[in-house]
Amino acid sequence: MKLLLIAMFISLLFMPNSGPAAPAEDLTSRLNTLKNYQVNTASMVSSGLPNRGHFEALKSNGVANVIDLLPGDRREEINLMQAVGLNYKNIEVQWGNPTLENFDDYVVAMQRFELSGGATLTHCQLNWRGAVFTYLYRITQLREAEHIARQDMDAIWKANDVWLKFIEQVKSKYL
Repeated sequence: MKLLLIAMFISLLFMPNSGPAAPAEDLTSRLNTLKNYQVNTASMVSSGLPNRGHFEALKSNGVANVIDLLPGDRREEINLMQAVGLNYKNIEVQWGNPTLENFDDYVVAMQRFELSGGATLTHCQLNWRGAVFTYLYRITQLREAEHIARQDMDAIWKANDVWLKFIEQVKSKYL
């Protein structure tokens, strides 16, 4: 019953908002092309690297905030977020060296965005970093059942040894 209520709430949250909006089938088709797109909770989604059409569709579906976990020069995405009208935070997570500081920064960003309203997209290149960060946030901050959040992460990617070690470090600090 709880899962049914959550699913109903999520579907309401991600319905197009008022104002000029693309037809529902257009939004759905645009999000179907977004690599490893996943609805994590009523206020969290994650994906691989979106393009402008994806960001516009996500915004139409209630996303107001973006956390980008990719390192490097992100000026192009910063400019795109300003043009589309989404709040943006970049946390540079090195693929071979995710850190507790990265996750601490993520927690602060998520909490800030929760106060500002709207759903938050966490993304990286393939949603492998994103899947781990959303999983960890769900179990350490939202206190969701570990097996449910883990199932979502595993549906995207099975963490390698570097990331399994990182997961254990975060869990040791926060749980």
